[in-house]
Amino acid sequence: MENVIDDNIRAYIKQVGEKCGSKDSRLFYIFEKVYLDTLEKALVEDGDNRVFVLTGDIPAMWQRDSSAQLRPYILLAKKNEKIKDLIVKVIRRQFFNMNLDPYANAFNQTNNNHGHQTDKTDMNPWIWERKYELDSLCYPVQLAYLLYKNTGETAQFDKEFVSGIKKLLETIQVEQHHESSPYTFERDCDVPTDTLTNNGKGAPVSYTGMSWSGFRSSDDACTYGYLIPSNMFAVVILRHIQEIFSTVIHDNEIAIEAKKICKNINNGIQKYGIVEHNGKKQFAYEVDGLGNYILMDDSNVPSLMSAPYLGYVNNNDPIYQNTRNFLMSPENPYFYIGEFWSGQGSPHTPKGYIWPISLTLLGMTSDSLDEKRNLLYILANTTNGTNMIHESFDPNDPSKFTRPWFSWANMMYCELLLDYLGEKVKV
Repeated sequence: MENVIDDNIRAYIKQVGEKCGSKDSRLFYIFEKVYLDTLEKALVEDGDNRVFVLTGDIPAMWQRDSSAQLRPYILLAKKNEKIKDLIVKVIRRQFFNMNLDPYANAFNQTNNNHGHQTDKTDMNPWIWERKYELDSLCYPVQLAYLLYKNTGETAQFDKEFVSGIKKLLETIQVEQHHESSPYTFERDCDVPTDTLTNNGKGAPVSYTGMSWSGFRSSDDACTYGYLIPSNMFAVVILRHIQEIFSTVIHDNEIAIEAKKICKNINNGIQKYGIVEHNGKKQFAYEVDGLGNYILMDDSNVPSLMSAPYLGYVNNNDPIYQNTRNFLMSPENPYFYIGEFWSGQGSPHTPKGYIWPISLTLLGMTSDSLDEKRNLLYILANTTNGTNMIHESFDPNDPSKFTRPWFSWANMMYCELLLDYLGEKVKV
């Protein structure tokens, strides 16, 4: 697409460099490269009114990734019309996708039949992958709301947006009673986390008020269907929908419906998603409403670590702090300690590998500037000379990593650096 990088954008980047100064020039060098990288390489013009966003080294658009990739640019959109217009066009494409199929997590640029067309689910040529992830519904709403909240822009709230929100609300309600859902998913493969058990329905669940999700934000199958971080995210965006439809679009019926669903989900989190461990209350990662739960976290957002970043709780909330302490301890099965670094990983990548996204979240959910700066330097030292932020890395040998071009991780680094410099997206 036409190059969106102009003198105003370069002037903004220069201002960031001046704030970093000579003492943090190493951090700025990476910022400049990856901040421009997404604008230069990940965006594809999609007609006059939409923009398709490549996730990086996979030629598809994830509803989740594309939102996270654009989020740091919201700060620039406050004073740059070209960037603001770009984000509006990305949101339009996201809601085009949502209207195509609210159960799909990743889409093709055109109806080209690329992706996982042999999966046993209701595929169509536009869909790259149809793993139902509750957060894939949440992310486009978050991006649309944050653009409005930070810039006052309302062009994204068009007919396609309203239609997508109606499908979102319907889907979330259907999945509050998953036993009656039409959705199933099976993939012929040797990787258990790439398919759902029970003839594609997943493990049994009981009603909790929460909404079921087949897959995590890592694209791995849920063990138990009520994924607490994604339900936290749903509570947040349902509140956004209430505000948008009450004050901008003026459709009280949708606002009231969103409020009702939000209350049911939040009550479910409070009743079923908080468990006692070693005498302290903390959030579980997944539950089934039948008494089973998992204590862990995944580095992909939404995660338990990201709850304040999403806007669900304050980072000083005692239950969140108990959860955070657990997650940053060896009790968490995906907390890894290496020769050079320690941090949280994911079952999605090799055992022992740490995720840079999890390190950025540690910084953005901390009030300590020293901790933010320290984490930025850790990230800078894990690029293996590429000056790009990877999906995961070996804490014993940073020359071993996954995904050489992962735009989401790049932009999370940018957001942490801006946060450290005192520039935060208003949530």
